[in-house]
Amino acid sequence: MRVLAHGIGSQHDLPLSPFYAFAGAFAALFVSFLALGLLWSASRFRGDRAGRPLPVALQRLADARPTRMAARVLGLAAALFVLLHLLLGPNGPERNPAAGTVYVLLWVGLVPASLLLGPVWRLLNPLRTLHLLVCRALGRDPAAGRPLPVHLGLWPAAAGLLAFTWLELVAPDPASSTALLLFFVLHGVVHLAGAARHGARWFDHADAFEVYSGLLARLSPLGRRPADRRLVLRSPFNGLDAVPQTPGLVATVCVMLGSTAYDGFSDAPSWITTVQTSPLGRTTAATLGLLAAVALVATLYALCTGATRLISGQLRHPLTAFAHSLVPIALGYLVAHYFTLFVTEGPHTVMVALGTDNPVPPEPPLTPGGIATLQVAAIVIGHVLGVVAAHDRSVRLFPPARAVAGQLPLLALMIAYTIGGLTLLLA
Repeated sequence: MRVLAHGIGSQHDLPLSPFYAFAGAFAALFVSFLALGLLWSASRFRGDRAGRPLPVALQRLADARPTRMAARVLGLAAALFVLLHLLLGPNGPERNPAAGTVYVLLWVGLVPASLLLGPVWRLLNPLRTLHLLVCRALGRDPAAGRPLPVHLGLWPAAAGLLAFTWLELVAPDPASSTALLLFFVLHGVVHLAGAARHGARWFDHADAFEVYSGLLARLSPLGRRPADRRLVLRSPFNGLDAVPQTPGLVATVCVMLGSTAYDGFSDAPSWITTVQTSPLGRTTAATLGLLAAVALVATLYALCTGATRLISGQLRHPLTAFAHSLVPIALGYLVAHYFTLFVTEGPHTVMVALGTDNPVPPEPPLTPGGIATLQVAAIVIGHVLGVVAAHDRSVRLFPPARAVAGQLPLLALMIAYTIGGLTLLLA
């Protein structure tokens, strides 16, 4: 059986010198930090206010009712396709494309789709469409409902992401029809009930896939200005700067980072031996490992933001103030861990869906050395982008005399994450 839940398989034998990888990463981070400290003394990002408007014709096409209806129909058709294959199709990803559709085309495919097109899952989300159809049938406004509690924030999305990554990385048989059906039935019931109570805004805060796509879309060159709803071309840094400082944001990003880190070491021989011989049982031990990875990422971030607050003076919300700088790091890890999976298992899933018997997945488009270079570059670039985002936020929030010093704990955090990421990739 093909292991769809893991993106890179035996990454520990990549043909790249760990010394040069670590040296290059440290040099990139230090040079970036020093250059920013010397040359970047005032905030340059304007968040949602930034961007060059796209042509009106393109705006009309994107907002046209047929365009949006086509996206909703596509989302519903894809959901029905997966559901029918889970209910009626054979068990096993070699003959049933449902698992590949979920773990590869949806979960991994949302990364490039969101980077290129923006928060696409908001339009494709079949649950949002079902809620819309039910509301129209009942003559009810889809936006009507009780206000969401302020403290709720993105916490439901963080819990949903953790549940899905548990299914992907820990569950005894993540590709089985039973496991996937149970997850999506529970997922659908929870979110349709939440939307019935709070209106369509529930999905913005609680749907794990919408929040996941939305955070990644902050790095897309396409965006919307809230003031006039215009589609604009923008620097990804401006999109990143506009990430709302919402409760649960840190938890969501830490689940993204921690689960990818767990995926990186879960195939290490020592860890496999540990979970297989644990007196707690494989599933319990693996669950604790996943939770520990997320907790470690969150603890390191909390310690560093706490140190930043002590060095730089009063900061009202230290945890959420710099959480946006973790998004490009999470993106770098996602690219590093899942690139090979997407370019090989993606076409394989499509061939299975088209009825091809025993299709042979294509070879990766890069050589092993090229893949290793891409993976290291993705991690390093993600951290450098995080340093830039954190620096701009620092010079906006802190007095000039403390702006650079206040970033030292965050730089230490970036270095720690880099060491961890490259170790998992190359060790």
